[in-house]
Amino acid sequence: MFKKFYILILCVSIFSSCSDDNDNLIPACDTVTNITANSITSNSATILWETTNSSASYNLEYGVSGFSIGNGTTISVSETSSSLTNLQANTTYDIYITTVCSTDNSSLNTDVYSFTTLIPNVVPELKTNLSELNLFIGDISELQITPKGFEYNLSTPLFTDYAHKQRIIALPNGTSMEYDGDGLPLFPDQTVIAKTFYYNNDERDLSLGRTIIETRVLIKINGIWETGDYKWNDSQTDAVLDLEGSELPITWIDTDGNSNSTTYKIPSNTDCFTCHGNNGSIIPIGPKLRSMNFEINGINQLEQFITDSKLTGISNSASIRRLPNWEDDNESLENRARAYMDINCAHCHIPGGQCEDLSTLNLAYETPLENSDIVEQSFSIDYRISFYLDGISMPFIGTSMMHSEGVALIQDYLETLE
Repeated sequence: MFKKFYILILCVSIFSSCSDDNDNLIPACDTVTNITANSITSNSATILWETTNSSASYNLEYGVSGFSIGNGTTISVSETSSSLTNLQANTTYDIYITTVCSTDNSSLNTDVYSFTTLIPNVVPELKTNLSELNLFIGDISELQITPKGFEYNLSTPLFTDYAHKQRIIALPNGTSMEYDGDGLPLFPDQTVIAKTFYYNNDERDLSLGRTIIETRVLIKINGIWETGDYKWNDSQTDAVLDLEGSELPITWIDTDGNSNSTTYKIPSNTDCFTCHGNNGSIIPIGPKLRSMNFEINGINQLEQFITDSKLTGISNSASIRRLPNWEDDNESLENRARAYMDINCAHCHIPGGQCEDLSTLNLAYETPLENSDIVEQSFSIDYRISFYLDGISMPFIGTSMMHSEGVALIQDYLETLE
């Protein structure tokens, strides 16, 4: 009898205890759902989510994609949205959200939610630092061109003391270059043209790095081209606007293993006008259609521009003249020499150029030989290019040494005119 009574008391105690446990259960703290990112810019985004919890707060942990939980940036909010600022452009971020229902009651982390910030527009202004123009993405020293711009190349490039060059055109969103004959296309206002000069430290081993010297910039504002030059710092982390010009020693090893050195001259803004000035106005020199009308890796550059709607007003490049590559032995000696003089000399030696009142030469490629005065001035040409002396030899500015390969080409050509 006593055993039955004990069992009855034990059962009552158990059921009573279970009833007390149910009364003290902590309500579930649910994980948020339907996370979205709105109003994404190059440096900010608004994160929104849904929840079934009332009177809860939320911890957001975020960072560049791939970060480990606990190593990100954490913020606490009481609303079901949060604005993230000071983000990096063109960067993917991961987010985890935890619901906090009370001090000792939180949900599990959500699954990762990711979004990518936008690529910033190119800034068509001469800012203090090159990085502020947004011409490059990522580490600026990598010279990775923004998708808002594109690289262009020339069949015959200008000689600048054997420096390498990266050329960029950045057009405003929704615009294009417009066909206007074989020369310069029509560029819309807010166009930015940039050319960066650099030397590989050792041409035999590019893994040894490079030294970036300067980035020259042309910006079209209200129909007028403005010039600026950015000098790169020693750490290669940025370049600063420098309108006064400067000189700096440069050394590099060429493909034959020879060590070379020169005193590189960064032009002043006045120097820029000397070459880019024509009839009192600034104009670009390089990106003429005839200079860009050639194949790169089997694809015609102008055809690609047309396909990409970067060049409009013409359906194909067939009718556009081609400026030969001065190093192409398949071209005639005359064509090669005239192409070299076109890109290296004609910006000054054409009607409206800096030397119009000082010389009768007209060295544009399309100028017939009989109208160029090359034959009549052949002795003078030969003399002025055959040595380097600042202020006397040609080109008048823009180099600090004689270009032996170019000089040999022109001299060979001049000999055929005797």
